[in-house]
This record gives sequence, C-alpha cells and structure tokens, in this order.
Amino acid sequence: MNAIVKSPFAWLLKREYWESRKGFFLAQVWTAVVLLAITVLSIITLEVFRSRLGVSINVGANGTDMNALLNNALSHNMSLVVRGLDASMLSFATIGGIVMTFVVFFYFLGALYDDRRDRSILFWKSLPVSDTATVGSKVVSGVLIAPLITVGVVLAAYVCNQVIYSLWFAAHGLNPFTLIWAHIEPFQVWLHMLAMVPLYVFWALPTVGWLLFWSAAVRSKPFLWAVVIPIAAGALNSWIALLGIPHINVAFFWSQLVARSLLSVVPAGWVTAMNPGNLSDAPETIRHFGSYAQMAHVFTTPELWIGAIVGIALIVAATWFRRWRDEV
Repeated sequence: MNAIVKSPFAWLLKREYWESRKGFFLAQVWTAVVLLAITVLSIITLEVFRSRLGVSINVGANGTDMNALLNNALSHNMSLVVRGLDASMLSFATIGGIVMTFVVFFYFLGALYDDRRDRSILFWKSLPVSDTATVGSKVVSGVLIAPLITVGVVLAAYVCNQVIYSLWFAAHGLNPFTLIWAHIEPFQVWLHMLAMVPLYVFWALPTVGWLLFWSAAVRSKPFLWAVVIPIAAGALNSWIALLGIPHINVAFFWSQLVARSLLSVVPAGWVTAMNPGNLSDAPETIRHFGSYAQMAHVFTTPELWIGAIVGIALIVAATWFRRWRDEV
C-alpha cells in the first residue's frame, strides 16, 4: 500500500488535484455553503411570517416546501417528513452534479491544451513520466476523483442541513432525533449516488476522449473545435434529411453522436439507455435515477461499451498528439 501511495502515478493524481482544487473541491464547498445559507434565510423568512403576520407561506429551500415540512413534523406525518428529507438530499446532489458537469467538462477541455499554452509541458516532459501515465492521471482525476469529491461534499452538506433542521424543529418543541436522524432513507439515496460512480467512469469516456483529443490536437480555441464540429455536423445532417437526401437517422445522430460526445459527463446521463422495467415498488427518490439492478443493466447495453471503446480510442489519440505536439 505504501508503494502505491508513493508511486509516480499517485503523485500525478496529487498534482492534478492541487492544480484543479478550486474546481474539484472548492466549487462544491461554496455551492453547498450557498445552499445552506438559503436554507437558513428561508427558515428565518418563514418564522417572521408565522410570528408577525400569523400566516404560513411556502418557502422553498433546496427544492422543498419548508412550511409543509414543518407542518408535517408538527403533525408527525412521518412519510411526508421523510419525503421532504429525501428531496433535500436530492437537491444537494442535483446542484452538486450540475457544478461537477461544468467543472469536469472544462477540466478535460483544457487538460492538455493548458500545459502547452503555458509551456509547462516542457518541464513535465523532462521528468521520467510517460505521456500515457500523464494522460491517464487526468482521466482518473476527472471521472473518478471529481465525482467522489462531489459525493463526499453532498453528504457533508446534507448532514449540516440536518443540523439546521434539528435546531429549527427543537425550537418548536419537537424531537429532532426521532423526526430527522432516525430515518435512513436519505442516506440510502446518498449510497445510491455513490454506487453511480463506477458507472459514471465508463459512461463518461466518449466525452472525456473527445475533449482530450481536441485539447491535445489543436493549437488554439479547443472549445470551438470540440463543440462546434459535432453541433454543426448534426445541423448539417438534419438539413440533409429535410432535403430528402440519404442521411443518418436524425434522432440517432443527435442522441448517440452529438450528445454522447458532449454530454456524457453529465451525472446520471445513462438513464436514457436503461430499461425502465417495473418501478412500481421502488421508493420515489430511487425511481428518479433507477434501481441498482437497472444500473447493473446499463453495463450490458451496447451504448455503454461502444461509447467506452470510442472514448478510449480518442484518449489514445490524445496521448499520441501530446507526445508530438509542441507548445502553443
């Protein structure tokens, strides 16, 4: 274990984390802080209206109706309280996932280009580290470390949110331990998110490879190359279809070529490929993302493996370009 921690690849991962710490970690932390501040402000607003005006208003924080949550707690309607707590967990996860999508997208887009632009590539190539290991460390950082950090911050934010709710409930003479902390459903939702990470690693590869390829291949403006080419190709194919000329199926082109090349880094983007099956017995929050069995089913779909193979091929091409490309 000590040898693994001190291996060159482990140091490359540490380098990627420290260079991208603001995006991987601090962006998630500040997002969670803002959501928690909104929760506190929503509680204050709700209490002011309840005490001064004698009326209740629907104040939404983190995607929940907090007035309804408090009323359900006061009436000990446990099923609706748990549903509100689940919604709170999912709201932290959703916002965190949106932030991670932008962070990971632009991380890969600049991962190999920025090294050439600031000429730090000359320093890294002087070290006894292969291009394969360097590119591999960037892939692992984006598809594994970034999601794990996001999931960890989501859990920490939800626990802080629980503490805020506990103080609020206690101020109304309620027992927060039985109303909030005794329920495991929200933490099951979090475990469900954690189980998505291995699937995300494979599902995200087409976009990862596509962005790294252009990051390594072009001498300027990788964003335009990476984004404009698939969108322009999709628009051209749609135009050809309108003319009645032989073309690639429009829906297939946009969903399997354009979307997979640009949007595969969106968390839970694989839900479009899963077989819905029978979800009638699943909790509502789990139905939103599919069950564990359905996540396992995605590993049997051709969309996953064809995309992964294409993504790996593009990553290999990006590694080749990095080996021979000079600085910008």
